[in-house]
Amino acid sequence: MINVTFTTADGEKIQAQGTGGSVMELAVAHNVPGIDGDCGGVCSCATCHVHVAQDDMARVGYANDIEKDMLELSDDVSETSRLCCQIALSKDIDGLSVTVVRE
Repeated sequence: MINVTFTTADGEKIQAQGTGGSVMELAVAHNVPGIDGDCGGVCSCATCHVHVAQDDMARVGYANDIEKDMLELSDDVSETSRLCCQIALSKDIDGLSVTVVRE
């Protein structure tokens, strides 16, 4: 199982485990507030904007150009912003921590 910790906009920590898919799919399956995934994970809506913990950026990587374009539509964009639909669940990211931007 791959473990991900979501910190919601109001500070609640939600621990979730999964075996595959994306971090967005994991969040939706665990009803994480602020992660809607309206586009179904095809990088076209920015309703799954998160800030990745700085220490985890090397493991997940930075946003590509398409993702950056979508993030321009979102508030509170930072260097560690990612659309979590673009982060695949894998053993490489086990223990990932992200902060949900939207309420």
